[in-house]
Amino acid sequence: MKRSRTIYIIAMVIFGSIGLVSRNISLSSGQIALTRGVIGSIFLLAASRVLKEKLSWTKIKPNMLLLMLSGAGIGFNWILMLQAYQYTSIANATLSYYFAPVLVVILSPLLLKERLTPLKMCCILGALGGMFLIVGVGGGEGRNHVIGISYGLAAAVLYASVVIMNKFLKGLSGLETTFVQISSASVVLFPYILLTEKIEIFNIDRRSATFLIVLGLIHTGLAYLMYFTGMKKLKGQTVAVLSYTDPISAILMSSIFLGEELTLVQIFGGILILGATFLSEAYERRQCLQA
Repeated sequence: MKRSRTIYIIAMVIFGSIGLVSRNISLSSGQIALTRGVIGSIFLLAASRVLKEKLSWTKIKPNMLLLMLSGAGIGFNWILMLQAYQYTSIANATLSYYFAPVLVVILSPLLLKERLTPLKMCCILGALGGMFLIVGVGGGEGRNHVIGISYGLAAAVLYASVVIMNKFLKGLSGLETTFVQISSASVVLFPYILLTEKIEIFNIDRRSATFLIVLGLIHTGLAYLMYFTGMKKLKGQTVAVLSYTDPISAILMSSIFLGEELTLVQIFGGILILGATFLSEAYERRQCLQA
């Protein structure tokens, strides 16, 4: 249990440092996302062979449509989140992204036929209040604060849609789901990038290339592998609590390495968003246990 907890926390810290790494890559968000997906999917395929966890194409096939759609969602989610890092602080981008679980709560009565309880309503209102406080405070110098947070919220919408689609997947392991989704993200992004941008990946400097490889291998392949490996032996409540290592580490690292600061109002807004997210997830897990 302790080893699984450590592995999961490390994965969350790695996810939390994505903003720092991506800012050192002189490529468009689309090309970063595409390369990240290609490298990450190759890593996961190799890992499945090394760990002798065979991918069951028999189980994958009936889920393929949803996997392709959710994979496309993940790919464009990456693009939007990378854009958010460019326009606002990493802390604000991360907090706006963590609005996603609240979006799932908002959409669940329509898409999943789940009842909207008074607690869920309080979570929604709390998160909305927190987002209002963050957006209402001016952004960092030289950045367009509102545009950055808008990108973060758009990324959150896509992530929420992926979460909802994943609820309809059947009989797949975490590794199988992630491998096909990340591979699908690459397949969908390739023609999109080809039609909308000039390919510059082969002309980047050594520094950018190094950070791009790190993003693909460490922050995608290894991090997702550790994420699912650690999660296997942890209780749902533990996973929910430890997941907050991601935004907290992102905020701390952006403060230490980039000198970004949050005002007291923004901190309070962040607490409202993360608190609402935690309560809604804890309630959902409790309902699943009682079912």
